Amino acid sequence: MKHSISKYYLIAIVLLTFAACSKSPVNPNSDPLAGLTKVAEGYADGAATKVALYTKGTTLYTGYSKFYLALFDSITGQRVENAKLNLTPIMNMGTMSHSAPFENPESENSINHLFPCSVTFTMPSGSGSWTLQIKVLNNTTDKEGLIMIPLTITEPVLSKQKSFTAQHNGSKYFISLIEPSTPKIGINDFEIAIYKKTSMMSWPADSSLSVTITPEMPSMGHGSPNNINPVHVGKGHYKGKVNFTMTGLWRINLDFMSGTAVADTTQYFDIEF
Repeated sequence: MKHSISKYYLIAIVLLTFAACSKSPVNPNSDPLAGLTKVAEGYADGAATKVALYTKGTTLYTGYSKFYLALFDSITGQRVENAKLNLTPIMNMGTMSHSAPFENPESENSINHLFPCSVTFTMPSGSGSWTLQIKVLNNTTDKEGLIMIPLTITEPVLSKQKSFTAQHNGSKYFISLIEPSTPKIGINDFEIAIYKKTSMMSWPADSSLSVTITPEMPSMGHGSPNNINPVHVGKGHYKGKVNFTMTGLWRINLDFMSGTAVADTTQYFDIEF
């Protein structure tokens, strides 16, 4: 009996050892830039830091753009993992200039060697030119500098950026569609960002509005059930759910309220897949 038990223990140990050895090891050196496209790179004068700007797409469009910054010591080439970064997007229209909504990196510590941030471009290039100004404080060397990156912004076929003057207070609001970025049949994440223009250079995130979404398929004359209205989750971002019951062109109608007062009921986003 003892020999039989020992035999089973031996078999179990062999099986466990084989299973452990057959698992694919986690690669600690996975490429943080996989799936990203380099938009531009240059040097932050004074900070002794090279800055590389990445995004997920190959074209920059009006609306919300997520960026990833990679920093390198300009002398040693080593990655800079701790820095304070401040963005200032500028649209130069010749006789006047204005900024746009943006989000600085949340931390001074990199995430997988990158510093995520975003800019919401409110108009395409053409009647003016966009420049992204990035102020870099390299916390390792305590040196500070500035880099200016020119960017070309294109208007997409289906707009992802809307604006309106609110009925209840006369303020100008800008709405950016973030999700769904890859729509599919069924329940999709729905996310927008709302910003309020308070001056030519100030576009703070807004959390004061409530949002109702009503999806419809104009060519078919129907909507969809089980949608969840987006609610504010922080920094002007509102998240909910939208249900697409079939492929084609969908229109997401948006109603904005401030308490019981109507802010706007004329905006919508078209999504086609």
